[in-house]
Amino acid sequence: MSQLLNDFQKQGIKFDINKLRLACDEVLNIKGFDTSLGIPHFAGVSLNQIPGDPNSIKGNNVRGVYWTKPNSSGKESQRDVKIDESKYTEFVEDFKNTYFKEVYDELSKHYKLGRVRLLLKEPRSTLSWHRDPEPRLHIPIYTNPGCLMVIEKIAHHMPADGSVWVTNNIKYHNAFNGGEENRVHLVACVLDYKFN
Repeated sequence: MSQLLNDFQKQGIKFDINKLRLACDEVLNIKGFDTSLGIPHFAGVSLNQIPGDPNSIKGNNVRGVYWTKPNSSGKESQRDVKIDESKYTEFVEDFKNTYFKEVYDELSKHYKLGRVRLLLKEPRSTLSWHRDPEPRLHIPIYTNPGCLMVIEKIAHHMPADGSVWVTNNIKYHNAFNGGEENRVHLVACVLDYKFN
């Protein structure tokens, strides 16, 4: 199996892209992206939380722990705080009347989910070279041909057509938006997914 097929795995589930975009717009009208996360050109909105704990979707809890190699030494450094993803089991009340509740319920039948977030990557920007504790599920909602995710040395564009992808974020990767429009993905931490 090629690295592309192994590290970017398209799933056998598909959602209505028009309903996803409408739900995204509804959520952003209700809350808007949290841009106080300390990462330039990046923002998020959490769709689920620890039951009864609205603080679980604020600040560093939107980001979570990751590891990076920030300089030429190649030495790995840990950033941010560890999160118990398994505690994120309650869908945020404010968003229960959007299509995302249906999406969340369907995904929960197939995967053990941690945090589920809408993540923004602004135009002409990139994330750091980093790795995460677990794989990530992606549903692209708004994208453009200049949006690519790179895992190790393989770059791939995930189109916004309602498809569901699981990416091997345990490996070093980044994502960049080389276009002139926002990139928005629904991104979920997947706790029970194994790559070969």
